[in-house]
Amino acid sequence: MKKIAIIQARINSKRLPGKVLFKINGKTLVELLYLRLKKSKNIDKIVFAIPNNKENLLLKNFFKKKSIPYFLGDEKNVLDRYYKTAVKFNADIVVRITADCPLIDFKIVDKVITKHIKTKSSFTTNTAPATFPDGLDVQVSSFQLLKYIWKNAKFLYDKEHVFTFIYDNPKFKLNNIKSKIDYSLQRWTIDEKKDFILIKYIFDFFYPNIYFKYEDIIKLMNKNPKKFSINKEYVRNAGSKISDTEKIWHRAKKAIAGGNSLLSKNPEIFINKGWPTYFLKAKDCNVWDLNNKKYLDAIMTPGTNLLGYSNNEINKKVITSINNSNMSTFNAIEEVELAEKLISIHSWSGMAKFAKTGGEANTIAIRIARAASGKDKIAFCGYHGWHDWYLSANIKNKNSLNSHLLSDLDTKGVPNNLKNSIFSFKYNDFDGLKKLINKEKEIGIVMMEVVRNIQPESNFLKKIRNLCTQKKIILIFDECTSGFRTSLGGIHKNYKVNPDIAVFGKALGNGYPITAVIGKSKIMKYASKSFISSTYWTDRIGYVAALQTIKTMEKIKSWNIIKKNGHNIKQKWVKLAKKNNLEIIVSDSEFIPSFNFAKDKKNIYKNFITKEMLKYNILASNYIFVSIYHTNKKLDKYFKILDIVFRKINLFENNQYDIKPNQLILKRAFFKRLN
Repeated sequence: MKKIAIIQARINSKRLPGKVLFKINGKTLVELLYLRLKKSKNIDKIVFAIPNNKENLLLKNFFKKKSIPYFLGDEKNVLDRYYKTAVKFNADIVVRITADCPLIDFKIVDKVITKHIKTKSSFTTNTAPATFPDGLDVQVSSFQLLKYIWKNAKFLYDKEHVFTFIYDNPKFKLNNIKSKIDYSLQRWTIDEKKDFILIKYIFDFFYPNIYFKYEDIIKLMNKNPKKFSINKEYVRNAGSKISDTEKIWHRAKKAIAGGNSLLSKNPEIFINKGWPTYFLKAKDCNVWDLNNKKYLDAIMTPGTNLLGYSNNEINKKVITSINNSNMSTFNAIEEVELAEKLISIHSWSGMAKFAKTGGEANTIAIRIARAASGKDKIAFCGYHGWHDWYLSANIKNKNSLNSHLLSDLDTKGVPNNLKNSIFSFKYNDFDGLKKLINKEKEIGIVMMEVVRNIQPESNFLKKIRNLCTQKKIILIFDECTSGFRTSLGGIHKNYKVNPDIAVFGKALGNGYPITAVIGKSKIMKYASKSFISSTYWTDRIGYVAALQTIKTMEKIKSWNIIKKNGHNIKQKWVKLAKKNNLEIIVSDSEFIPSFNFAKDKKNIYKNFITKEMLKYNILASNYIFVSIYHTNKKLDKYFKILDIVFRKINLFENNQYDIKPNQLILKRAFFKRLN
C-alpha cells in the first residue's frame, strides 16, 4: 500500500500572512516540517498541496527550488485539493498534515499509520478526542474514504476542513490514538505571532538538532512553563473552531437547504463569523441571543415589526385567538373584517384576497391580473419575490434583476419557456417603460414597487398610471415593504396615485404571517375563475394580528413616529460623517433609511461597521428598518459607537492604508489605541 503524506499549505493566511515561509536558523517552517517528516519509516512520499493562484506563486517557486514535491489545486475547496493530489500520486493511504505544524513528530505519525494498517481501519487519528498538543495533529484515511467524502461533502465547511464530514456522522467509526497524559491544552501550532515566538524558542533551544522528539519538548516545557504560556490565550484549532451559534448554523446548513428560509437572515450576509444568528427572545427593538446576551437591534430586518418586537396589544389578541383555536372546519370571521378594513382604507378597491408571504401574494396578484387582462407578459420594476414568473427575467439576461435589490439570482429550476414573458424597467425611467410597452405588444401588467430608496421624479407614478389606463394594462403596486410605514395603508396614498391591485405584507401583521392582495372588484373577481387556494391562508392568527396592528397604528399614528425617527437617523448620519470628514450618500427614504460611502471601499467599510458595532452588542449595518422604538434616546449608544467607528475609518483614509477585503480586521492592533 502506497502511503502518501499530503500537507496542505498556503502563503496567504488571514491571521499571519506568509507564516509558512518564516525562517528559523536559516530554514523555513515548511522546510523544517518536511525534513522532520522525512524521518518517518511508514511514509512513502511527502507532497505539499497548495492553491493554484498568483498569491501562492512564491510558495510554488520555493518547493520547485528545493525539489520538494507539490500539487496545485483549488484554494477554498481543500478537500478537492487533497483528493486530486492523492489521485496524482496513486495513494492507497492518505496522511493529512497541515503546514502550520512544524513540530510534527514522525514517531507519532508512524504510530497512527501503524494502528491504521493493523486495525484495517478506514480512518485513524489522534484528534478524536485530542490529547496531544495542538500542532501534532495527524489524520490517516484510506483513499476510498477520501473519495467517498469528496463525492458526498456538499457544504463549504466540510470542503475547507477535509475530514469534518465524518466527525459528526455516527455512520463512521473514528479510530483514535491517545497520549498517556492529556496535553491538548498546549499549543505548538502557528497561527499568531506569539505562536511563532514559542516555536522559534523551541528550535533555538535544540539547535542545530532539528530532529528532537515530542518527549524532548515536554521536558523543556516542564522546565520552562512560563515560556510555553505565551500563546495560551488562543483556542486550539482556532481557524476551524467556531462558536456555539456558528455550530448551530453549521448544523442548519446540513439539515436545511440554504441554511434557513430567508436569504436576508443568512448570517454570512452580515459578517463571515461571529454573528449571533439565533434568538432566544425579542422585545421592542432589543434581541437576546441563545446565551441571553441583549442586543440593540439597529437593523430590524426584514422590516416586519414596525410596532416593535413582541407588541403587548397584538400578542394579547393573538393568544386569545390561539386559545379559541386558530383553525377549524369553519372560516374565521376576522378574514371578513380585515378585508372590509383594508377596502375602507383604500376607497379605490373593492375586494381582497389573503396569503401568508409576500412572494405568495405577489404571485396571486399576477395570476389574477393575467386572468383579467388575457395577456401573459409583464413589465416590472423592483423586487417581487422568489417565484418563477419573477426569476424568469434572468433567463434571457442573467443581470436583469441586478438593479432590483438582489443581484446574481440564479434561474435553476425556472422553466425556460418563461424566457420572454417578463421585462424589467428602471425606476424614474418613464420613456424606457413607454418604449418597452410599445415594443412588446402583449404586456398586460405593470408590476412595481411604489418607492424604495429614491423618490419619484417628474410625475413618474402619474405618468405610469395614465399610460396603463390608456393601454388597458393592469397596474400592480407591490407594497409588501412600503405599506403602512408612511401612511395608514399604502405609500401610494401619499402620491395620490391609485393602482388596480395593491399587495401588502411585512408591517401588516407586525411579525405575524399575513399578506393581502386588494384590488378593483372588476379585476379581483377573476380570482374565482382561477384556482387560488391554500390551507394555511385560512389561519386565524394572521387576520387577528393584522386587525390589531392597524388599530394600534391608527391610535398612535405610527407613520408620523416612523417619519420623525427616520428623519432624525438620517440627520445624525450626515452630522457624524461631516464631523469625521467622511463622504457618505444618504438615501431619500425615511422608513428604511440607508447610507453608503462614496469611496470604492464601501463594502469593506459596511462589513467593518457591523463587526465593530457587534463588539458593543449593537446589531448594525448601513440601513435600518425604522420602528416606533428607534427614537433618539434608544439610539443614543448606537450613534456614540458609530462616531468611534467613523473616526477609525477616517484614520484609515488619512493614513493612506492600502485597504483590501478583510485587511481592516488584520490591523486590529492599530485600532486598540483608539478604544
